[in-house]
Amino acid sequence: MKEGIHVQISPFSQPGNFYKGNIHLHSTRSDGTMTPAEVIEAYRSRGYDFVSLTDHFLPETHFRKDADPANFITVTDTRDLRSEGFTTILGAELHGPAMENGDIWHIVAAGLPLDFAPLAKGESGLDVARRAVAAGAYVAHAHPWWNSASLNDALQVAEFAHGVEIYNHSCQVGVDRGEGWYMLDLLSQLGHRLYGNAADDAHFNKPRHSDGFGGWVHVKAASLDPDALVESLKTGAFYSSTGMHIHNIEIEGDEIFVECDPAEKILASGNGARYRREDSENATSARFSLERYHEHGFVRITVIGKDGTKAWSNPIWLD
Repeated sequence: MKEGIHVQISPFSQPGNFYKGNIHLHSTRSDGTMTPAEVIEAYRSRGYDFVSLTDHFLPETHFRKDADPANFITVTDTRDLRSEGFTTILGAELHGPAMENGDIWHIVAAGLPLDFAPLAKGESGLDVARRAVAAGAYVAHAHPWWNSASLNDALQVAEFAHGVEIYNHSCQVGVDRGEGWYMLDLLSQLGHRLYGNAADDAHFNKPRHSDGFGGWVHVKAASLDPDALVESLKTGAFYSSTGMHIHNIEIEGDEIFVECDPAEKILASGNGARYRREDSENATSARFSLERYHEHGFVRITVIGKDGTKAWSNPIWLD
């Protein structure tokens, strides 16, 4: 950025309100242990503004061994579970053959039509995910570390998807494989401009519901309307969190300025090992030179609290 340039960064620069939501979780319609109504009430009662219930979009026998093999787990209809101050986005977790290691694809789609068609004969996971993009959904590569997605896998998804799941709470508390930033950083270093979202992937089948309420997005939108929320997701008007808040990010001249909750660390990360760090017991702001980030053109912000909770910006492209 040139001297004298002042740029306010999305989502902090745009009008509207922040809405807290989770865009990856499951119910008894696939392999969760709570009904859709119970799931919705659990999130509503904890102060969330919206969820996307993303039951597995596959024949029922794949995730429910006692189900009728002739049935297909369709998009879960949560429209009648919306209420004043709380809404739902119709979605699903999409699958199909096959990643480089032979495992099926796991790709989250938030904003699907209720009549989104099941997999056709011979259709791959990537094919159905492309259909989801064409249908208007926000589409993200789910938990790449959990199922050991390769860079080649991620590059295929990056051709059409909007994002990568950079934190999956269920995978973290269940098998210590919840992080996904490594994959999005690799894609960013190669010039792919995707967003990074946190999510729960809650099934509520672990002790004390420990796989729920641990990772979410704060989406900036004009209203709590499902279409407005999906559009904001698709344009990167959100940041992700496990507990911390980012209040503002601006670029002033050749520096980036961050405001946040009192934090133990504020980080500006870029290509490879490039980073700058502000350490403090209660830092509420930081300012970093952008000089070392220009070559590869992007930087992202991480805020870490004393309790270990975090907040992450999306990659910020410096052009």
